[in-house]
Parts: sequence; structure tokens; C-alpha cells
Amino acid sequence: MPGLPHGKPAGMPCPHLDAALRCRLFGLPERPAVCGSLAPAADMCGDGREHAMAWLTRLERATQPV
Repeated sequence: MPGLPHGKPAGMPCPHLDAALRCRLFGLPERPAVCGSLAPAADMCGDGREHAMAWLTRLERATQPV
């Protein structure tokens, strides 16, 4: 499974998600450290997927290289 050596653009789904949007790298050493360090919280997840995706998009944009 190919990695993402240069990250991924904001809004682009992770290529390591399966059809049910679950991480195919979960529990494997190939899983990026950033994924393991991102712990879901109520303010991130909100009331569902739409809220969580908007939160993640803002986070990606705020942390992208200049």
C-alpha cells in the first residue's frame, strides 16, 4: 500500500480508507504517527460526519505548509 510521503491536500480523502471509511492501516506499523495521535473529541466530532469533516478540513488548511 503506497504511503503519502508529501502528505495529502486538504479535502482529499485518505487513500487508506476502505468502502466503509475505516482505516486499512489501523494497528499496522505503516500507519502514520499523525493518525494515531489525533484523538477524537466532542468538539471535533460534533453531531456527525459532516461536522467532523468540516473540522478536519479547517485543521488541514490551518496546518498546511506555506
